[in-house]
Amino acid sequence: MPTKEAVLEALHRVEDPELGMDIVDLGLVYDVEVEATNVKVVHSLTSMGCPAGPMIQEDIVNTVRETFPDVENVDLELTWDPPWTPERMSDDAKFILGFG
Repeated sequence: MPTKEAVLEALHRVEDPELGMDIVDLGLVYDVEVEATNVKVVHSLTSMGCPAGPMIQEDIVNTVRETFPDVENVDLELTWDPPWTPERMSDDAKFILGFG
């Protein structure tokens, strides 16, 4: 079974198409829980009206399932608490997007 760290590493392949950067470096992944064959990803989006939200969620599920074939369930929890802000981004993401 995957570890939390391995799932986070895999999620670097999920990109926010509007910003052209992965959701981990953007700070959109708030938590990952792994329990037996279940993975739960708690995440946010850059805004409540993010048009790419459904696509990002589909990519999260597909990436986890493709990377870890033994995972039976991928649960997503979309949260706005705390709201996403650019401060959540990695230093590299801030630099590339001009927030540094």
